[in-house]
Amino acid sequence: MLLKRLGFVALLSLSIVGCTTAPNTLAINTTQKIIQYERSKSDLTTQSFMLSSGDKMVYAENGNVAGEPLLLIHGFGGNKDNFTRIARQLESYNLIIPDLLGFGDSSKPMAADYRSEAQATRLRELLQAKGLASNIHVGGNSMGGAISVAYAAKYPKEVKSLWLIDSAGFWSVGVPKSLESATLENNPLLVDKKEDFYAMYDFVMSKPPYIPKSVKAVFAQERIANKALESKILAQIVEDNVEQRAKVIAEYNIPTLVVWGEEDKVIKPETVTLIKEIIPQSQVITMPKIGHVPMIEAVKDTANDYKAFREGLKN
Repeated sequence: MLLKRLGFVALLSLSIVGCTTAPNTLAINTTQKIIQYERSKSDLTTQSFMLSSGDKMVYAENGNVAGEPLLLIHGFGGNKDNFTRIARQLESYNLIIPDLLGFGDSSKPMAADYRSEAQATRLRELLQAKGLASNIHVGGNSMGGAISVAYAAKYPKEVKSLWLIDSAGFWSVGVPKSLESATLENNPLLVDKKEDFYAMYDFVMSKPPYIPKSVKAVFAQERIANKALESKILAQIVEDNVEQRAKVIAEYNIPTLVVWGEEDKVIKPETVTLIKEIIPQSQVITMPKIGHVPMIEAVKDTANDYKAFREGLKN
């Protein structure tokens, strides 16, 4: 009840200061309280792990250590909290939700390799340290989907299932019209000022959840501060095709659920056809009136589809 009141007070405070969109101290502190409240509702606590490279990887984990482990990987410009709300719908699994290197609270080395295989290698290092690498379910959104494919292709005997949510990396399909004129200097996925973040928020989602502008301004400052690195990461992502590696998933017959928002303006919904051709055993679900991040736009439906998929694996 205390946390519920805290969440209400936090939102009320931000509604009051919402007329000023500068990320002042009140907005920053209140935003952090909201984030902590949401994590607490999903039974998530944050921890950190030191990689062999010396870089820090921060991750969230729920308390269900008896559940089957499920690694959830966020997309470009995101962080572990992209999965915080859906985490409470997935409480029967042991959730491990990292901030990828370069994002969130993890280290942000400018010279690192941010392609899918390098990120997958780091994630396995974390899972090995936790004793969870041998039987892992993996899911990812956008860039996180491409990393999920790379992970399964590199460690196919260890991956029990895949969950690809509007996955990047299947680039032979081409880009949607909304990004045909985009460049690394002028791209709706990069944030140079807070107005860019507001526009990006509506660009990637067809049904974006309400967030006060003062909260968006806090998030925007984080993206602005990370723009130079994100530009470098984006340049690596768009050259990182995972289609050949996805054939390993077919070869090992790894159960795969593909979920796509029909109104995705970031990656073509037609990509599902290519994925189905490469991974014939995959199950495909398209979601009407949903954009690029179904696990945020349609939390319950996305979770229910995944749980039904997992139940089907038991038969």
